[in-house]
Amino acid sequence: MTRSVIAAICLAGLGACSALAQHAEDNLHIDPSHTRHLHKHGQPHATSSERDRFHTSRSSEVTLPLPNEEDAFFFVVYGDRTGGPAEGISVLKDAVRDTNLLEPDFVWTVGDLIQGYNTTEPWMEQMREYKGVMDELLCPWFPVAGNHDVYWRGEGKPEGEHEAHYEMHFGPLWYAFEHKNCLFITLYSDEGNPETGEKTFRDPENQRMSDEQFDWLKEMLAFGQDKDHIFLSLHHPRWLKGGYGDDWDKVHAELVKAGNVSAVFAGHIHRMRYDPKDGIDYVTLATVGGHNQGQVPEAGMLHHFNIVTVREDQVAHAAVPVGEVMDVREITGEMADQARRLGTASPSFGGSVAIGMDGFADDVVTVTVANPTDWPIDLTLMPDSADSRWGAWPDHDHATLAPGASEEFAFRLTRGHDDLDGTFRPVDMVVHMDLLLPGHRYTIPESRHEVPLDASLSPLPQPAYESVLHLDGEDDAVVIPSDAFALADTAFTLEAWCKPDSFSGRTGLITKTEGSEFGIFVNDGKPQFSVHLDGRYAVAQSTEPLLRVGAWQHIAGVFDGKEVRIYLDGELIDATPASGTRTRNDLPLIIGADTDRGGNPMSFFGGQLDEVRLSSDARYGGGKFQPQRRFTTDSSTTLLFHMDGAIGTWTIDSTPRATIGSLKGGARIGPTTD
Repeated sequence: MTRSVIAAICLAGLGACSALAQHAEDNLHIDPSHTRHLHKHGQPHATSSERDRFHTSRSSEVTLPLPNEEDAFFFVVYGDRTGGPAEGISVLKDAVRDTNLLEPDFVWTVGDLIQGYNTTEPWMEQMREYKGVMDELLCPWFPVAGNHDVYWRGEGKPEGEHEAHYEMHFGPLWYAFEHKNCLFITLYSDEGNPETGEKTFRDPENQRMSDEQFDWLKEMLAFGQDKDHIFLSLHHPRWLKGGYGDDWDKVHAELVKAGNVSAVFAGHIHRMRYDPKDGIDYVTLATVGGHNQGQVPEAGMLHHFNIVTVREDQVAHAAVPVGEVMDVREITGEMADQARRLGTASPSFGGSVAIGMDGFADDVVTVTVANPTDWPIDLTLMPDSADSRWGAWPDHDHATLAPGASEEFAFRLTRGHDDLDGTFRPVDMVVHMDLLLPGHRYTIPESRHEVPLDASLSPLPQPAYESVLHLDGEDDAVVIPSDAFALADTAFTLEAWCKPDSFSGRTGLITKTEGSEFGIFVNDGKPQFSVHLDGRYAVAQSTEPLLRVGAWQHIAGVFDGKEVRIYLDGELIDATPASGTRTRNDLPLIIGADTDRGGNPMSFFGGQLDEVRLSSDARYGGGKFQPQRRFTTDSSTTLLFHMDGAIGTWTIDSTPRATIGSLKGGARIGPTTD
């Protein structure tokens, strides 16, 4: 089960105190000797010392406790189905699927099984629909009559309204059954006014138990006097009084007198409540498909069912949100691998959105999403930006993709003539997917992908101070999309100036790795340059921690087609013979971190970075050179980030391509600190 499987009905002390206070007000004068001691949920279970049930060929001084071999069991209780939209029947189907995975002894309801409030023909249709779903349960199920099940609306109302239909198709209005030395009593709480026959739950005079049902209840309580537990279920939680009046007081007195009534279940109010009183758990359920406002789901305003676990001297209650039970047998290795592949996949963008220096944009971007799995997926795309000056049409799009299929979506993005100032933010494409298997809808974590923008901007204005990139080593990085630049398989140079704050284990400085491509690492202060050639990494690295905390140093990695070299402050540190074709990937180039297989930053660098340059030639050879403090562009410069300023969450390289680097986490550009 997931974390959202809530033990929502706790046997809390505060509730018990309020119940005792209410009991005092009721002044029922219940004899305490009639109530028994029942271990509450949360107490340790009894264990067995029968060591002949424990077997091992090893010796140990630890004695592992064994469970008692008592005849424990559990059953499930469903809340109201009615009062909600027509698709509520799908919620009921999900509950049945969940319940079949749990395989309880039986299911009990609390009434309001169908929409009702109608005449015979629609009542019959709704009855068949409900029973058709419930009959898919692997275990027996027991109905309870609620107002929606028996109230008539329309011409020709018969005496008793739909009571005759109910008993013909669902069973008796009140009944009891035995199971594993427990007694289960179903009551009918819509008998109506005994004099007028009127049925309504809004008038206490119509919410009284008839003498016939009350006498039968007392007979059942006497019949069950030797049972471990007696449980009751009815539709209306009459113990809440108010519009229900005080008729339940006489019933409660009989339940307490019986001494072994452990819990009473009801529904109708469409939210959870727990109101213990005199040792009896009064439990009100919310819904299984009925109308539910859901303001605070984790406070009981949700679709759920309750699991009741019964031992001879203990009863436990837990609420399970509908749809949260997972089928272990469905999560095969292949399914898990494909779900992970889906979760790490990125959409592909067709082209980019043009935006001018004045901030104006009006362009269409296409997004293609592929389904790499063997099952269909539900997909929703939504453009989103922290900059409210962006507009998008449509504001979202939705599709269901068949296994192996892909689909292209188009969005028009607009922005007015408004300066690209510090509040500017780009647009993300938010992707939400559900993997649809026969037994469950598996939600893939939401992902965000920055829409490529074609800035075509002039170089950033030169600031009045020397600025650098500041990274906290926790979640800061600069991300450059793979398709924003091109680097041939021939020689190249990757370099930067860095000023570390501290060192740790695996630390990416400038990377595009993940079993391919290239990257500079500074693990534990040891410079390392790696290039993936013909299926393996060629690595040049220092065996000593040469980088110094708090000092500006130049690092350069060079591949010249024959060897891989790493330089520190112009001094050759290591060289490894290497040749071959560079293994490509579509992952971004990340400044200040390594990349995972989904293109997300990881293994972060903490400190300052400046003058990051990628060149399409081997700039440095031999054993020594004098590095420039500020680089210049030439025909070999692929990327050059001076880190001289930012537009919102962008920093832009100084080549004619004006490639955008996106600041992630808390990465910022500001004055250098010494």
